[in-house]
Order: sequence, then C-alpha cells, then structure tokens
Amino acid sequence: MMASSYNAKEEDANHPGAANHAGAGVVKSKKPDNTAFKQQRLPAWQPILTAGTVLPAFFVIGLIFIPIGIGLYVTSNNIKEFEIDYTGANIDNPCYNCAKNFSWNSTAQCVCTVPFTLEQPFESNVFMYYGLSNFYQNHRRYVKSRDDSQLNGDRSALTSPSKECEPYRKGEGSPIAPCGAIANSLFNDTLQLYHIDSNGTFNEIPLVKKGIAWWTDKHVKFRNPGGNNNLTVAFQGTSKPVNWRKPVFELDPEDPENNGFINEDFIVWMRTAALPTFRKLYRIIQKKPSTTPTLPSGKYFLNVTYNYPVLSFDGRKRMILSTISWMGGKNPFLGIAYITVGSICFFLGVVLLIIHHKYDNRNNNADIPN
Repeated sequence: MMASSYNAKEEDANHPGAANHAGAGVVKSKKPDNTAFKQQRLPAWQPILTAGTVLPAFFVIGLIFIPIGIGLYVTSNNIKEFEIDYTGANIDNPCYNCAKNFSWNSTAQCVCTVPFTLEQPFESNVFMYYGLSNFYQNHRRYVKSRDDSQLNGDRSALTSPSKECEPYRKGEGSPIAPCGAIANSLFNDTLQLYHIDSNGTFNEIPLVKKGIAWWTDKHVKFRNPGGNNNLTVAFQGTSKPVNWRKPVFELDPEDPENNGFINEDFIVWMRTAALPTFRKLYRIIQKKPSTTPTLPSGKYFLNVTYNYPVLSFDGRKRMILSTISWMGGKNPFLGIAYITVGSICFFLGVVLLIIHHKYDNRNNNADIPN
C-alpha cells in the first residue's frame, strides 16, 4: 500500500497538469471581501427622532411656508388679467357666422369684431396670449410628428423628411416643409386690438411680434436651410403643409429675421403644451414712455381674421391680456400650496405637542411593577 501511494505521488509530480485539472473543480467563494465598505462597517449617523427634534421642525416649516404662501398668493392676485372667448359657438357671439361657414377650400377670409371693456387700466408691459381648449397637443403620435433635423435647416431632411411625419410627410409629390402634424395644425388666426377713445376714434394698439419665443429655440433649435439667403430658392422643391394658406417662406416676408423656420409664431406653436387647455404667447404690448397706462380702462374691440376652426373637436378659442410680476404670470396654485403645507405642518406640530405634554408620564425613578 505504501508503495502504491508513493507511486501515485511520483506520478502527480511527473504530470503537473493532472493536479491543475483537479483544482479547477474548486468553487470560488462568493463571500464579500473583508473590507469596511463591503461588510457595512463604515461609520454612519442616524438621527434619533424625539419630541425635541420633531416638534420644532414642524413649527419652523409652518412659520416659514405660511408667510411665503401669503406673499405668493397676494402677488398672483395683483396680476391683472382679462380673457374673452371668440370661438363663435353661440349665435350671440360676433364670430358665429365665421365659425359656422368656415371652409378650408374657401380663399376668402372671414373677419369678425368682438367688443369688450376693460374696467381697470393695465400698467407696464402687457402680454397678449391666444388660448385653446380641448386641444390635445400631448398626444403621443402628435408629439412625435415632426422632424427636428429638418427644422434645424438640414437640407437632406428638407428633401427627405422623417417617417415620423406621416401622413404629413409629402404632399403633391413633394416633401412638405415643415412636415408633421404639429406644423400642419399651426394656429393662424390674426388678432388686432383697437382702443375707442372718448371722441369715438379707433386707435390701433401696436403689437410687437418679436421676442415671444425662447432664445434657445430661436437661435439654436430652429434654422433656415443654409446656402441661400433667398428663402424662395432655399425651399424650392417643397410644398406647404396641407392646412396652411401660404408656404413657410411667406410667414413674414417683410422681416427676413422672422421668416421661414425661424418665424417666432411658428416656433411658439411647435413647443407643445402638456395639457389640453393651454395658452401661448401671441404678442407683446410694450409700456409707453409716458406716465399713461399701457392699456387705459375703457372700450376696446378685437379684430379677428378667422382662419382656425375648432368647433369640429368641441374646442374653444380665447384671447387673454395679462401683466406679469417677478414670479411670472397669474398662478395662485403655488401660493395656495405653500399655505396648505405650512398650515398642515403647524397644525400637526400643535397636535403632537398636546399629545406629548399629556401622555409623557415617563419617570426614571419608577419601580418596575411585578
């Protein structure tokens, strides 16, 4: 037996590969390394929630949030806002005939006049918005129906738009520029504002159409096709969107810095809204250098060139005039939210303080009952 054992060891020594083959069957341990990180021995701090720490936190949050909420709410209420519906759904609405008789095939444009009265003057800059209701710009297919490369001035995308633009990718055998459902549904009502003074004279309010789009959109995301300053030549070989009355290079032919893909009305529309009821900036009424209000109180009328039908999907159209503050437009929700959270925290602090005072009967010297 001893000789056999010796011979086996001698054979292993002569053939080292056999020993390696035997060792290959050993399972490697999955135990984590014995380090402070992997064995969770790192020093840590864990807060101990006691009445002395929790109660002051509730009171401090309440005392901070409530004044902030009141300030936000008062600031929001000080913002002046006026809204008028010109959908034309009712026969009493001045735009009823335009809405009822609208036709995409008609070349004639319908104009309606909507009178209104401002009870209070509007100071500082006044922002004019158009508002739409029941219009779902957040629909998944609608949001994807665009070609960002084409909008950025890529010539290859101009002649061969993305398939995401279907069914508004090609029209009349030519690629559509700009393609997609978002561009095809561009809001194209024309709004003009007039003030009727004490003498009965109609004075048109000057509306500024530039400066309404985001700077990054205007100078980074949207660009006209390069290589030619003549947009008629640059967009040659393309066709206008189905529902547009004129091609993209005629959106503002009087101002080359506001024409084509860099037209600010177009850029504002292409930034889709998250909710079905939304507003988008249309024009800015700049403050007058004199001390007179930007929009004095009195009688006005809105002149509407009715190009955008909404009754087919039970939508509504509005014109909104609004001032702004350091916190933006009128939005009471943020102030209400701060006041609500602060009040809840303060109320919970009072309740927990009463409970702590009433039921904290701990006595370190008390004997343990049998």
